[in-house]
Amino acid sequence: MVAFLEDSLQYLNNKHEDLASLTIILPSKRAGGFLLNYIKGQTTKTNFAPRIISIETFIEAVAELQIIDSTELLFKSYESYLKLESIKEKESFDSYSSWATTLLGDFNEIDRYLLDAHSFFNYLEAVQDINHWYLQDERTELIQKYLNFWESLASFYHLLTTSLTNERLGYQGLVYRKAAENIETYCNKNNSPHIFLGFNALNNAEQQIFKAILKSPVNDVIWDTDSYFMEDKGHSASLFLRKYKSTWPHYENNAFNFMHSNFVKQKNLTFTAVPKNVGQAKHVGNLLSSYTKEQLDSTAVILADENLLIPLLHSLPDNVQEVNITMGVPLKSFPFSVYFELLLGTKNKNNDELYYYKDVINLLNHPFIQILISDSLEIIDKINTANSTHLSKEAILSLTVKESRPFLNIIFKKWDDGPDAIQNCINLLGFAILKTSKNTIEFNVLQKLHEGLTQIGELDQKFSYLKSLQSIENLFSQFLATSTLDFKGDAYQGLQIMGVLESRVLDFKNVILTSVNEGTLPSGKSNASFITYDLKTAYGLPKFTEKDAIYTYHFTHLLHRCETATFIYNTHSEGLNTGEKSRFLLQLETANLTTHKITHNLVAPKATIRIPELKKIEKTDDVLRRIKEIAKKGFSPSALTNYIRNPIDFYFNKILNINDVEEVEETIAANTMGTIVHNALEYLYKPLINTELTIVALKIVKSKVSKEIAKQFETVFKGGNYSTGKNLLIFEVAKKYVLNFIDHEIKNIEAGNKITVLRLEHDLIIPIQIPQLDFEVNIRGSVDRVDKYNNQLRIIDYKTGKVNQSEVEIIDWSVLRKDYKYSKAFQVLTYTTMYNANKASTDTEAGIISFKNLSGGFLKFGIKESVGSRKKNQKIDQEVLALFKEELIQLILEICDPLIPFIEKEIK
Repeated sequence: MVAFLEDSLQYLNNKHEDLASLTIILPSKRAGGFLLNYIKGQTTKTNFAPRIISIETFIEAVAELQIIDSTELLFKSYESYLKLESIKEKESFDSYSSWATTLLGDFNEIDRYLLDAHSFFNYLEAVQDINHWYLQDERTELIQKYLNFWESLASFYHLLTTSLTNERLGYQGLVYRKAAENIETYCNKNNSPHIFLGFNALNNAEQQIFKAILKSPVNDVIWDTDSYFMEDKGHSASLFLRKYKSTWPHYENNAFNFMHSNFVKQKNLTFTAVPKNVGQAKHVGNLLSSYTKEQLDSTAVILADENLLIPLLHSLPDNVQEVNITMGVPLKSFPFSVYFELLLGTKNKNNDELYYYKDVINLLNHPFIQILISDSLEIIDKINTANSTHLSKEAILSLTVKESRPFLNIIFKKWDDGPDAIQNCINLLGFAILKTSKNTIEFNVLQKLHEGLTQIGELDQKFSYLKSLQSIENLFSQFLATSTLDFKGDAYQGLQIMGVLESRVLDFKNVILTSVNEGTLPSGKSNASFITYDLKTAYGLPKFTEKDAIYTYHFTHLLHRCETATFIYNTHSEGLNTGEKSRFLLQLETANLTTHKITHNLVAPKATIRIPELKKIEKTDDVLRRIKEIAKKGFSPSALTNYIRNPIDFYFNKILNINDVEEVEETIAANTMGTIVHNALEYLYKPLINTELTIVALKIVKSKVSKEIAKQFETVFKGGNYSTGKNLLIFEVAKKYVLNFIDHEIKNIEAGNKITVLRLEHDLIIPIQIPQLDFEVNIRGSVDRVDKYNNQLRIIDYKTGKVNQSEVEIIDWSVLRKDYKYSKAFQVLTYTTMYNANKASTDTEAGIISFKNLSGGFLKFGIKESVGSRKKNQKIDQEVLALFKEELIQLILEICDPLIPFIEKEIK
């Protein structure tokens, strides 16, 4: 393979005695670097190199203007906008910046294509006027303002261009226009040969410049095209070059050079369908893993979707030792950039008010802030413990150590205006830079952010347009969208990774192109313009068809001199991505060239069904020691039923003491509401212990429910707000549960039943004698209520959830220690065992009162003879307790047995 640049260099060596006298102009600086590298490789003695520059550098020199930065252009254009006399009510900078970028893009197109601005804007104004004349006879104020905007565009354009050129500045299109105007003067002053190398689609300004340069016979233009596409008059890859060949005066007497026949040569083309973008990156890594070093040195991975860069870098195999990345990583993809977007968004939403706890946690739980303060995670823990949903600056500062307060004060104090916001962000970045190691990605990202915000601050000092935090947030987002962090490396060794535009003029033996999908390559239609399609047609501005032709040229250019090409496309339909392969691949298929071997591949992740192994924890000496500690302190019914449900959970919760992470409870959880109801009933009924309940007493208790529930909410749901939303509904439900329960008791008394409360939240602990164990074993728990109902002793457990009678009835005793479904029966029997431990005789009933099933009344534990049997024994005597105690001992023995590991149960 002879690369285009090598071929062009040979041509220039044959035509010119001294390359040093040449000025060679290329589409990009990168192409110039490769050309210079080829010159170094072919030179056998010391020589001066030719002047090699990019087209933009050349245009700036001809125009004698400097291309302005996009952020600075936004400020300067707003300055011109404020001077417009035709618009009385000027928009704020925030509002202006939302549409100015599109308008400035249109100005850019108008100038690049050398349109008569006065004629164009008059035409545009007339179109808008015609579009609205029919609405009504008299224009409303709104429509008049709308039309005034279009009428003012010509004045706005002239004010802006005059202001910029007076300062020797210009946006890209304006610089092109001035260069086209100055080109004759430039040619008269510069007699050295100028060579244009590797161009394709030229705007009108470039065409005028090229034509003027080519009037001199010492100047030349070298195209990079192929006869296959030039001879096919319907192929859009040669759309522009065919036009230049047929219309430029230069080609009336000169040959259209460098039209080779490389495309039809032998090539291996692979079309690979891969689901998901990450799948594409992984597949590229798999391909590269089989390449030799020589192959990698002549391979380019070209990303049509540049968002694949980071996934690709993480997917590179070990054999890829040298990589040159010509595209920058978007600054917005780094976590530190995200932090300042988050910070500005939070301050814009809530400045010096009570901060929502999630916003505070997001700001504190970020890698950036952890550079500055050491106790950010501890602050988050304190917020969770306090259950604070809204926090003031003072409250946040009170949670931290003294050394961290200055940084937190900057973040959570009131930011007065836009300039204050910029300075606060710059201060935070400055402190972080001092604490970050140099020559790291983090350090470079911080430096880039610091530079960007400093530039914005300097522009604001000059223009003073940034009045609000919203304007800073918008401008910072625009800065991130257009800024990249560039890689450094050897540009001419190893694997090349680049975007489509960076591949211009360059050739590689092996090409891997990703995201070859419709909507990406080509990119499809774009509506980011105020200029209508018919107006573009009337004035010869490029439409989406011409832009598609540019993509077509870039795509086919990759195939001119390559030997193998792999085209990877995403088959997954998601969002705007339809999963449709690009029309460019269909064109290659329909070309049906015998020299092109096309292979189709479908790559998908292997679907392997892996049966998960249940966790198994052996009981070591330390585990057994911990079990003995628990046994001495006392096994609780909930701990025992937790073991029944899943021994692994028991191991994590009780042996390792690993509990759920404590978080701010914004919406009241079910267990919290249960605690509130239990506590409220305890305090409401406590004055009535050991007295027979009466309707009068219960009505007095009922009158206190609302106040007691509120008190319990404030105690249990500390820091939480229950005055609105879901929490208010839950508050009302809790109150309703208690009121319904009291009404249920009143109805029982009205029916002639007698109720006496004996105990409330009664703590119990008793020893269990187990001969097989040589250590102390206790069981402990707290009974919600013990009462006498018509002289019948009852052990009652409250449940705020729904419980059915079948859940507290058994047929076979062994299910109590095997099936978690009967955990409620297990619990009430445990409470009964503890309560009656020292009583000679028992005649007890135990069961559940379910607040969601009050109509079921007291759900008593019972023993049935068979399924469906109505006959059941609901009395708990010594025989029943003895049978339960056997199951309880068997369960405890299993927990304490060193030979029985904790084995995870498969939860159905």
